[in-house]
Amino acid sequence: MTAETGTAETSPETVGPPAGPEVKWPYPPAAARPVLLGPEGIRFDFNLGCRVLLPPRETGRWRVRLRDLDTGNILFESENQGAFVNSSKRWYVRFRIEIWSIDDAAQGEPVEVMTHDHDPNHQNIVIQFPVGTLGDILAWFPYAARFAEKFPACRVTCALSGLIIPLLRDAYPNLTLVTHEEMVARHIADTAYATYSLGVFFGDEAHDWQPTDFRLVGLHRTAGYILGVDPSEAAPRIALADETRAIKEPYAVIAVQSSSGCKYWTNPNGWRDIVAFLKESGYRVICIDQKPVHGFGLMWTQIPNGAEDQTGDRPLEERARLLRHASLFVGLSSGLAWLAWTAGCPVVMISGFTHPSNEFSTPYRVVNWHACNSCWNDPRHKFDHNDFLWCPRHKDTPRQFECTRLITSAQVKRVIETIPGFGERAAAGD
Repeated sequence: MTAETGTAETSPETVGPPAGPEVKWPYPPAAARPVLLGPEGIRFDFNLGCRVLLPPRETGRWRVRLRDLDTGNILFESENQGAFVNSSKRWYVRFRIEIWSIDDAAQGEPVEVMTHDHDPNHQNIVIQFPVGTLGDILAWFPYAARFAEKFPACRVTCALSGLIIPLLRDAYPNLTLVTHEEMVARHIADTAYATYSLGVFFGDEAHDWQPTDFRLVGLHRTAGYILGVDPSEAAPRIALADETRAIKEPYAVIAVQSSSGCKYWTNPNGWRDIVAFLKESGYRVICIDQKPVHGFGLMWTQIPNGAEDQTGDRPLEERARLLRHASLFVGLSSGLAWLAWTAGCPVVMISGFTHPSNEFSTPYRVVNWHACNSCWNDPRHKFDHNDFLWCPRHKDTPRQFECTRLITSAQVKRVIETIPGFGERAAAGD
């Protein structure tokens, strides 16, 4: 049996970044050739799929077979005189590599040269995260930790943004956290037994990078599927150098900016009404966006009137400390909402372009089911990162961005009022 999921090519001098979805490869490269040395000059590893490098032979042939031990399926089989074999599946698979030598002159049976069953224990494992994003990394990190728990004898290195490492390092002493630059400078890839890359992979119809479409299982849970661990939801742990409360009075935190127009709350009176409502309820209202004003073309959003401006490029530890003691957070489907969830703050999330299953569970999710919604989680639509005004169903029509424009401030107020103790501590001045 041969499979549709393998490739075999003439052995190259080096093995470069694998072909993948139509995106720029945002991770450090794998080692130029498979890391582990087997018998008779064979090299193999599991860095971005199962990789086997079979040395050239002047006489005779190799037979190589890749098998999924959990399903029992033969994924690939080939006979050749030297080849580089790389599985098309780059997510966690418990591969078995089987290699035989065939001597045509002797006309004998194939002789088994090696069999290796994938086992991360006692091995160096690399889990790669993209940089330039906050929410994704916080969403996916618990699954990297879960992988290390599943294989307690393995050594896991996580490559991620240096801005986020201080939040997580002390909370996960069993994991090694490095930046992408440190990955390259320290040649960590050259000793990795296996590498797994976490991301949302558009255009991956063959499911080579993710076993199931992330739009169907949720942004965070897709990492569980990629790593072969329990995909159930869990917030990451963070360790702050200073856990004390920075603001004495009761306060609410808001974040109104995002990276794409479809994420914004486009109701023209929404933020102004909510800030006034929170202040009337006895809370200081702190805005912690990176930018006080952001947008593109004719669509711009500025810090709401009445909110205290604490925007700017501030350390994430400072933001997390502020969120840790806030009475509530009101925001969008954005990285700061994931940070608020991580910090244990009640999150009021206003989002229409994503389905509630896309983000972490919060009882304070605000969506208007009467409006168009959930285009992000519709596999028929491919998100365009370069189009700030992306609205795949109603762009350039009166219905553009109605998913949040039709979320009223009255609806958001009603959700906020369901938060246990809302207004009570503020009234007491606590």
